[in-house]
Formats: sequence, C-alpha cells, structure tokens
Amino acid sequence: MFMQVVIASVLGIGVGLLAPNLAAQTHWTTDLFLRLIVMAVGPLLFCIVVMGIVGAGSLRTVGRMGAKALLYFEIMTTLALVVSVGIGMLVQPGRSIAFVPTPEDTQMIASYAQNAHLLHEGGITSFILSLIPHSPADAFAQSNVLQILFFAILFGCCLSLIGEAGMPLVNLIEALSTLFARMMRLIIALAPLGVFGAMATTTARYGMNAIMHLAAFVVLYFVVIALFIIIALGGCLRLSGVNPWRFLRYFREELLITCTTTTSDAVLPSVMEKLRRMGVDPQVVGLVVPAGYSFNLDALSIYLGLAVVFLAQTTGTHLSAWQMVIMLTTALFTSKGAHGVPGIAIVVLAATLSAIPSIPVASLVMLLAVDWFIGIARAVGNLAGNCVAPVVIGAWEGRLDREEMARVLRQD
Repeated sequence: MFMQVVIASVLGIGVGLLAPNLAAQTHWTTDLFLRLIVMAVGPLLFCIVVMGIVGAGSLRTVGRMGAKALLYFEIMTTLALVVSVGIGMLVQPGRSIAFVPTPEDTQMIASYAQNAHLLHEGGITSFILSLIPHSPADAFAQSNVLQILFFAILFGCCLSLIGEAGMPLVNLIEALSTLFARMMRLIIALAPLGVFGAMATTTARYGMNAIMHLAAFVVLYFVVIALFIIIALGGCLRLSGVNPWRFLRYFREELLITCTTTTSDAVLPSVMEKLRRMGVDPQVVGLVVPAGYSFNLDALSIYLGLAVVFLAQTTGTHLSAWQMVIMLTTALFTSKGAHGVPGIAIVVLAATLSAIPSIPVASLVMLLAVDWFIGIARAVGNLAGNCVAPVVIGAWEGRLDREEMARVLRQD
C-alpha cells in the first residue's frame, strides 16, 4: 500500500504539472474517497468512544495503578495536543497556501454548518442545547458529530455503570466496531486513488508551491515528533532513573519495524516481553501497554493539533479561543480507542473539524495527499510513548527493578 501511495503521489504531481485541465477532471476520485470517509465517521466514532469509556471503566476497577495510568495518558496526550497547537501558531506552516473550495466541496460540507450558526447566532447556551439530539437516529442521519459524541459519552458511561448486565451490549458494540474497522480497510484500499486525485488537483490549482509547503508540513511533523520523544518522553525516563539513549537503543528493532510498516501492532508482543525482561513488573506491563495502545496516542494528538492549525491557515479561517477549545476537546475524546483502525487519523480529524465547521472539512484533501507519509512518524511516536508509559507507571508504583534494568540496558 505504501508503494502504491508513493506511485499515486508521483503520478498525481505529474498530471497536475503537465496536464492541468485533465487534473481538474480527477477531483471526483478524491471526492469519492472523502465521502466514503465521512460516511463512516458517525458509526465508527460512536463505537470507538463507547468502547473507550468502557475500557477506561475496566482500568479503574484495577485500582490505584489503573487510575495512575489513565492520569498519565491524559496528561501526555493533552500536553502533546497543546504543544503542537502552540508550535503550529508559531511556525504557521499553512500561511502561504490559499485553499479555495470548489462548488462540490461546498456541497460536501453544507451539512456541517448548523453548529457554527448556532454558536454565532444563539450564543453558548443555544450551542450547549444543540449538543443534545432530538433522537439518536436524528444525530446519525444528520451526521452531527457533536450530537453523536454526546450520545456516545452518555451511552458509554451508563454501559460502564451497569456492569455485567451490559456485557451483551458491550459484545455487540465491540462486534460493530470490528465491522466498521473492516469497512474502513475496504475504504482505505482506495487511498491511492484518492491521493492521486488530491495530488493532481492540488498541483494543478496551486502549483508546486503548495506541494513544497505540504512537504514542509510533513517535515515539521517529523521534527515535532522527534522533539517530543527527546524532550517529553526522554524527560519522563530520566525522572524514572532510566538512560533515554540506552532505552532507545534497546527498542531499536521494534522502532525500525514500525517505521517501515507504519503500524506498531506487529511489535506489541515483543515490546511487552522486552519490558518484562528489563525489570518492569509483569502486571504493570500487562495493564499499561495494551491500554496505552488505545488511550496513549501522543503522536496522533500532535498530528491533530498541527493539522487543525494548518488547515485554519490555508483556508484563512480565524479560530476564536472558544472554537479552539471545542475542537481540541473533541479531538481528545475522538482519538481515544482509535488505534488499529486504518485511516483513523483522517476520520478523527474530519470529526474534529466538524465540531466547529468554520474550517471546511473539504480542505482535508490537502492533508490526504501526504497522510500516508505522516503515518510513519505517527506510528513511531505512538510506539515510543507506549514503551515509556509502563516504565513511568512502574517507577511511580515502586514496581521497577532498577538494578535489573540498568544491567539489561548496559548489555544490549
């Protein structure tokens, strides 16, 4: 798939430069791909949020260690999101691109305009009331992401509270989540087609200047991920008494595999075994690592923060502090439990933009063109965060064998 996306990108740039009139006729391929993504946002978001809340409830039943793990996850993902927004506003990666939606783009995003209208015309109280759907079916029919999110949070909390009585529903929603994840795999199989159209139309409409700025955005994301790993995660390791460079070397094979496959699923057993071998308590490893794969997605949070700022700048959209808070809060909720679903970053970003649709959701076409390249750093960043988390929780709980850890890291 990666090579297919690379080839589609090169072909798209070529068509955009050499045959701009033909490139304009390829826009439908990207529209098709984005419509399929938007179609899946509602039900997939509902399943992800509900299962995330149920999973968090299971973590809390473990007791103090589970609560500490949840607290750590929330602090790190929130920190990643806030820092990425700050860097985006400082660097302004999208300031030199002017995205102009086509009539088809405008039609695609028309269904998302109601939330913004209520916020501007009716004030905060009307906006709060608009979060409550007339019925769950109405929220899904209108693809109102905030109403779906509200219903999913309420549903998930109640399902978590009723315990064993709700297990049939938990199993059903888990099965539906698997179903929609498989649907996303089929949709993502069309990614090369969507990337080809995105590259062709972007190049034809904005020239190579836009492609260079998109490449600069990818480089910026890689740099921010590297800084987050070195400063934030490295700092956590030092506070836990671990040498960051030796720790990085210890997991070099897993990081390399993740970099080449853009997924960390394949290295999960290896990561857990290495953590146990280096002196982290097996119970800590067994709880924190699987939970972290769903709740501790630092690199995804960084992507969402940078992407929102980038798209706001390319579309000339001024976001108020209130709009930014709503968007980032939506991002924190929608990203929970989002691991393992193909193309989930675009889905979560679409849901985040839909919360306050001052930014046209159709502007996603620009990031769609480079999302597969961004996925390399995203996967590596998420894996790094989930390698560090068990060490931090183990040190916090006093369940880290520091002598064994030092010996293993020296020998590797």
